[in-house]
Amino acid sequence: MPEPLKVGLAGLGTVGVSVVRLLEQGRAKLLARSGRAIEIVAVSARSRSKKRDVDLKKFRWFADPVALASDPSIDVFVELMGGAGDPAKRAVETALASGKPVVTANKALLARHGQKLAALAERNKVALNFEASVGGGIPIIKTLREGLNGDAFTRIYGILNGTCNYILSRMEQDRLAFDEILRDAQRLGYAEADPSFDVEGYDTAQKLSILASLAFGTKLDPNAIYVEGISSITLADLDAADELGYRVKLLGVAVKTEGGIEQRVHPTMVPKESAIAQVMGVTNAVTVDANGLAPITLVGPGAGGMATASAVVSDLADIASGVRTPPFGRPAARMTAMRKAPMQHHEGGYYIRLLARDRPGSAATIARRLAQQNISLESIVQRHEVGQGVQPGRSGKPVPVIMITYATSEDAVHKALAAVRRDRVISGRPQVIRIEKN
Repeated sequence: MPEPLKVGLAGLGTVGVSVVRLLEQGRAKLLARSGRAIEIVAVSARSRSKKRDVDLKKFRWFADPVALASDPSIDVFVELMGGAGDPAKRAVETALASGKPVVTANKALLARHGQKLAALAERNKVALNFEASVGGGIPIIKTLREGLNGDAFTRIYGILNGTCNYILSRMEQDRLAFDEILRDAQRLGYAEADPSFDVEGYDTAQKLSILASLAFGTKLDPNAIYVEGISSITLADLDAADELGYRVKLLGVAVKTEGGIEQRVHPTMVPKESAIAQVMGVTNAVTVDANGLAPITLVGPGAGGMATASAVVSDLADIASGVRTPPFGRPAARMTAMRKAPMQHHEGGYYIRLLARDRPGSAATIARRLAQQNISLESIVQRHEVGQGVQPGRSGKPVPVIMITYATSEDAVHKALAAVRRDRVISGRPQVIRIEKN
């Protein structure tokens, strides 16, 4: 019987504690699967006195995670501290340079430094596994890196943030405004006290950069991603989407185009009948399009201690079994620089909601500006609230106008709406939501 795989674990938050529990509860099954026992022998965290509801007395304690990463008593280093900088970065680099495999859930670290870390792991012939960094319990990393290896990916998109999906789901189901649902999400622990990283799309962008690199063999570049959050979404948008046969989701989308790789994060209208539209609450989902294959959608818990810990333990089981593949599916030296497709060249359908001034000529002016940019409309709805004795087109009050365009470009939409605003025939800023077809 081989010696147990000895694990050093840095970070004892919700996920770290769950990893301790899973390894203890699944000891026999992991041994049967891997042919080698997996045992935590040492841990590190910021506070030793914090109550964690697991017995840590049998583990050696390291105040410095970097010291733990280089300690000769461990075979593999698990990094669950988080953050793109030190101490996480230095600890992971130290472990890899010492010839130790690394398992991490740190999306920020990978999005910023994944290329260099992958090269370091390859030079030292050790694994760098990060299933837990995207999608929690969804095995999307393994699917892209190993399960579909060799297929020509054309698009990958998904719901990558449970907080945003929970908020949009509750807004739709409970008919409550964004701010009310956000407060509830914070009370339940689904959203941070400062929720901007989640609701403004940055968490999704970091995850998307990892998926895009795996799918297209490109170097990670989180700065190449267009990012837009969900704080502007209103009940009026959700109602309009419902009437038109859509549902609003915050999606991360990476797609191969003739102009390069287009990466974007934004609220998106998806057809109600699509698999991704059915995903509600804190659940995540990822859809992969590849040449010769029907779209594949993976759905599962996107966050939470046990879901994320299960991905960490799965990575450890691979290491115990001797499985090692290039971190991003191909040698780091063969990852190519990303050719970024500018967002203004994005083409697709658009939902546009604006408040038109209810007076003669407003609708004609809007239509003329759209036509000047060669934008054709699939549908248009204008809702007058006419009081007694007031004729439509005469009240002077703002009237909601909802338009769905046929495929057009981002640049054309923004130019048309800028002209409409200069014409002073609308009030406030138009709401624009992109439409993603199946």
